[in-house]
Amino acid sequence: MIRKYREADIEHILDIWLSASIKAHSFAGSEYWQSKVSEMRDVYIPASETFVYEADEQIAGFYCLYGSTLAAVFVSPSLQGNGIGSALIEDAKSRRSCLQLSVYSQNAPSINFYKQHGFISLGEQIDEQTGQPEFIMEHYC
Repeated sequence: MIRKYREADIEHILDIWLSASIKAHSFAGSEYWQSKVSEMRDVYIPASETFVYEADEQIAGFYCLYGSTLAAVFVSPSLQGNGIGSALIEDAKSRRSCLQLSVYSQNAPSINFYKQHGFISLGEQIDEQTGQPEFIMEHYC
């Protein structure tokens, strides 16, 4: 079931975000992601519309919308490959007629995932925080 985020969800969301970020973005280093947990808690999650995927009373994944930007899509690493990410992305697409996102160019699995869900690449830029190249992608803008 996908539902709106509740404040009681925050620790589960942060755990998923941190473990999935370290797994998918090892090129940035785990210390970098650990240093961003407070910002996620205090800035990014409160500023976004956040939705969680809940199964068996456990949060398995989440996504964040910031306007028409799909700012985050994360699934617990132990549950990846079970359709949770697809359910989250389809739910996000149902809430916006246009979605944009950025994804690190070294993260080939995520790039392929977004392409499978109809996103196209608009170009490349450098992420100011990590210095890593990333693609800008969109869906029906």
